[in-house]
Amino acid sequence: MSSTVLITGAKGLIGVPLVNLLLSRGKTIHTLSRTPTNKNSSIKEFGWDTENGYLDERSLEGVEAIIHLAGENIGEKPWTIKRKQQIISSRTKSLQLLSGAIRSTTGANIKTLVSSSAVGYYGDRADEILTEDSPAGTGFLAETCVEWEQAADRAATEDLRLVKLRTGVVLATGGGALPKIAGPIKAGFGTVLGTGKQWMPWIHIDDVVHAYAHALEHDQVKGAYNLSSPQPVTNQVFTHEVAKVLKKNIWLPHVPELALRIALGEMKAIVLSSNRTDSAKLQQSGFDFRFSHLQDALLDLYG
Repeated sequence: MSSTVLITGAKGLIGVPLVNLLLSRGKTIHTLSRTPTNKNSSIKEFGWDTENGYLDERSLEGVEAIIHLAGENIGEKPWTIKRKQQIISSRTKSLQLLSGAIRSTTGANIKTLVSSSAVGYYGDRADEILTEDSPAGTGFLAETCVEWEQAADRAATEDLRLVKLRTGVVLATGGGALPKIAGPIKAGFGTVLGTGKQWMPWIHIDDVVHAYAHALEHDQVKGAYNLSSPQPVTNQVFTHEVAKVLKKNIWLPHVPELALRIALGEMKAIVLSSNRTDSAKLQQSGFDFRFSHLQDALLDLYG
């Protein structure tokens, strides 16, 4: 069990609650940031610059494990050629930088690397049940995840345990996809996207952070894992469940797939791709989901 952990992306949607969870378990936390402030006395914050290849090697002192969450937001800006390059390089260059530091830092004794990935690895697969042995799909999301995971593979050494968590749609009220879906529903303009038959591999934020801790603390956890609820649902079911919990009605017709293609271009893959992921491998490693059913997760988040 690692006592000192280095976390990248510690200020993000997953990073903030994960840091708090690990601190509550007695871990010493180091973080990497482009603008370190060290305002939080509970953690040690260090600087790095992935574009210019800089990493403060003091960040690795005493560290036994790294959790890598950093990467540009997939859906924040349109997918221009330049933007797609930024999305991929933010993931691969950061891992290259970590890999070099692990190998070159005197006295570094990193035993575990837990790297985030995403269910986008599988591409758009309709109703196919997707396990970790399923081949990668096609399209930009799949391409990004493949390069992301390959960079993690290259960072690993014979003495370093590597875990890759292919994360689904993270449900949290403080960011991510859920507020963007719930907002229009609250305003009375919620609707199903496309046919509504595309599978959404959702997961409650609490299960996400506990899964990262599980991967960190259990040496038998190795390789790729689907990080999503045992009960994925379709977009139609998801939309109506959110409306039910919010006590709102869905009265608008589906947004046609053609309209989404015109409005979003290639980014349509974010909302139209179907990923029916199977999380049995993670459960078999000893992980217990707190929220296996969507309604329970939504009721917890919205009270």
